[in-house]
Amino acid sequence: MNHNQLIPKVLVTKVGFDGHDRGSRIVAAGLRDAGMEVIYTPPWQEIPTVVKLALEEDVDVIGISSLATDHLIVPKLMAALDEAGLGDVGVVVGGIVPDADEAMLLEAGVARVFHPGSAMGEIAAFVHELAASVRSRRAATAEETTR
Repeated sequence: MNHNQLIPKVLVTKVGFDGHDRGSRIVAAGLRDAGMEVIYTPPWQEIPTVVKLALEEDVDVIGISSLATDHLIVPKLMAALDEAGLGDVGVVVGGIVPDADEAMLLEAGVARVFHPGSAMGEIAAFVHELAASVRSRRAATAEETTR
């Protein structure tokens, strides 16, 4: 089987002190309905826990849900992923993210920011494409190291 045709594996989580999980539960269910394997965590996750879970579960994409200002710690998550050798994992952020903060997230390496009202089909299609891109890069890197 072609590695890129495997089912995308997505971690949906909330980092920091944001305990409002309705949006993340809806997105997790929508991604499952779109044929993805979804690992869902309860709210209030710390960065080391998210990194450890991403490593253990070998995820392609991490989806961060934010209602409050917890998206502001995503650059620290990106740095922690890099440190753990997971810099190839795609990261998307969704929820209440002020326009002024979106550029900062994209600069930190977030692939995309989804705002309230984003269609589930659009989110799922983007995550599918991102997961395929992650897997292609991983396959190319693995091929280079075996040469």
